[in-house]
Amino acid sequence: MSLYDQQYLDIAARILEQGYFDQNRTGIPTYKLPHQIMQFDLSQEFPILTTKKVAFKTAVRELLWIFKEQSNDVRRLQEQNVHIWDEWMMEDGTIGTSYGWVVKKYHQVDHLIEQLKTNPQDRRMMLNLWQIPYLDTGALYPCCFLTMWDVTDGRLNCMLVQRSGDWGLGVPFNTTQYAVLVHLLAQVTGFQPGLFTHVINNAHIYENQVEGIRTQLGRRDQAFDAPKLWINPEITDFYQFTDRDIKLIGYQHLDKIKMEVAV
Repeated sequence: MSLYDQQYLDIAARILEQGYFDQNRTGIPTYKLPHQIMQFDLSQEFPILTTKKVAFKTAVRELLWIFKEQSNDVRRLQEQNVHIWDEWMMEDGTIGTSYGWVVKKYHQVDHLIEQLKTNPQDRRMMLNLWQIPYLDTGALYPCCFLTMWDVTDGRLNCMLVQRSGDWGLGVPFNTTQYAVLVHLLAQVTGFQPGLFTHVINNAHIYENQVEGIRTQLGRRDQAFDAPKLWINPEITDFYQFTDRDIKLIGYQHLDKIKMEVAV
């Protein structure tokens, strides 16, 4: 069993068994637990679920849309057959001042890469999407809003802080995406990928996802080992990466489990 399946399923079971049940802004009640944490050594294993299929290419395309293209234009995702932002698309075809827009506004990726290359012991290295003046003009407050970066003994470490984590749909996507981001930034700055710690402030399972989560929990004994991540070794400029440069090798998984997204 992959370490990600183990940690993810353990927390899923705790949410169902111990979670606080209440309403929220979507109108679909959740079981929720605060302050859930998963940690992985990316030199040992790439975190992606095997107890259900995770749409890896879709996750990578969204990641590049946010941090490489630094775009808010949903139509650019739709051109790549990615529709995860369709429900939040505004009249102008964008998500307003959210995610990629605020990354570009403050040149955040450029600043981080410069810090990693010139002052890797800086304790102020982060990407912060929670920019208060621009929250209400975006389509959705960012869920994964903060990454904090550290270099220790030649290894690039990252802590991802997520204010709200949809355990059934969002969290598996987000863990995998940001693990990819660590690998990409490590390659272009000359480090090895190190620790990746995923902190979720509000980890929740929607009431209409419980059946799907229970199905996945029942697959624990069928889990596979984790796949390997391949990144094109010739790319040294972060802005040159495409989804063709990022692949999984040996990704074995069980069938997709359909769950509803809460808007």
